[in-house]
Amino acid sequence: MNVLKILPEIKAIGDTDLQKKVVAVWEEAADFRGWTEELLLAIPFTLLAPNVTISFIDHVRAVCRMCMAVDEVQEELHGERRTKVNRDHLIAGALLADAGKLLEYEIVDGRSVKSSFGRYLRHPFSGVGLAFKHGLPEEVMHIIATHSKEGDGEKRSPESIIFHHADFIDFELVK
Repeated sequence: MNVLKILPEIKAIGDTDLQKKVVAVWEEAADFRGWTEELLLAIPFTLLAPNVTISFIDHVRAVCRMCMAVDEVQEELHGERRTKVNRDHLIAGALLADAGKLLEYEIVDGRSVKSSFGRYLRHPFSGVGLAFKHGLPEEVMHIIATHSKEGDGEKRSPESIIFHHADFIDFELVK
């Protein structure tokens, strides 16, 4: 699977070592169940709403781009007064927050369903595990860990706040 082809936003990460680690997480997650590019472009991004027509990859890319846009607007309009954001960490976290869904989901009878693994560990947990294994910075793991309901009550970093809201914009509009 060509991760850079389906997730070209990886190239927006300035740190090439971080780019490689993001690709490695996606490759391992895809290999876990044999996810192909075609399947990833076809499966819905959530199982929490009926009749979702937005694909998993389209969701990941859209939310990542929303995060980059928020950072750009903040920089343009607030300049030095803005809360500092590590753009590379923001992009990496945005691209990896849902990578754990490749462990959480499986295809049964042509449909995406929650796997046995997914019934015990939701994607923020498995995503952090993959990120840790591949040496991602703790700031990126924080975004993955706190992006969903698992992060409620936790103090989120600026990058996690941006991602959390961008993710829920896309989710709420589909739901």
